[in-house]
Amino acid sequence: MGAHPIEALMKTTMESLKDMVDVNTIVGDPVETPDGTVIIPISQVSFGFASGGGEYHAVKSNGKIGEDSETSDKLPFAGGTGAGVSVQPVAFMVVGNGQMKLLPVDQNANMIDNIINFTPKLLDKIQSMTEKRSEKKTNKTVIQTEVLDD
Repeated sequence: MGAHPIEALMKTTMESLKDMVDVNTIVGDPVETPDGTVIIPISQVSFGFASGGGEYHAVKSNGKIGEDSETSDKLPFAGGTGAGVSVQPVAFMVVGNGQMKLLPVDQNANMIDNIINFTPKLLDKIQSMTEKRSEKKTNKTVIQTEVLDD
């Protein structure tokens, strides 16, 4: 018994999807600007796939519908497949001047990313403020000690 016709339809559709969607679809080709900055587009890819088909029963010479051993292999087949692909840009990775930034296309959707990106700067500021306070306390203590020793 040979392959069912729906298998050929599914195989063709899946091969076409494979050709359309690869890693370069998600992370695009880098673009280098004249100043040496590299911009890499990042996209979200969604796709769907559906297939279906059916065989019709043969009509016997007496007008009745049914199957027999002579006609069961020759039943007419009707089928179809379909697929859809959606590619949506979500961000651009910018690499240059010794730093790397992820610039989201939709600022509101990436609030968590913004918080994560801001956290190191916030921690640096807090650490800097703490160090300055420590220096001031140390300087005051030294001054007080010198005054008391005299």
